[in-house]
Amino acid sequence: MSTTQYPVSGSCQCGQVTFSLLAAPKMVIACHCKACQKLATSAFSITAVMDRESLDIQGELADWGRMADSGNENNAKFCPSCGNRIYHFDPKTPDIIKFKGASSLDDTSMLNPTVHIWVSEKQAWFDIPEGATTYDKQP
Repeated sequence: MSTTQYPVSGSCQCGQVTFSLLAAPKMVIACHCKACQKLATSAFSITAVMDRESLDIQGELADWGRMADSGNENNAKFCPSCGNRIYHFDPKTPDIIKFKGASSLDDTSMLNPTVHIWVSEKQAWFDIPEGATTYDKQP
């Protein structure tokens, strides 16, 4: 159980974009899809799903987007200077964000993924913790 005290501050790699997490995420997900492996330059990416009002962001953001395998739009906001991804969102539900900057928070103790998605594309050497909910693709 996390003993995190909110708000929790963080920033992009260059510090041009800063943010404060005002409340605990609704859910923390590890995505193992190939696109997230490229994004994170790692075996998976961490996403904290949260209400938009629970995150205060300061600084200029740039936009990027793509169509997800589900057919939904996957739009992103990122730092135009260092390129760090800050969050993703679906324009159909703009009040729910997928906070990608969570790993850049000063306190990451609340980042314990309980859901793992796209495990059909996960790296063979990575073992998913016992008790985690898993999905072969996008739920």
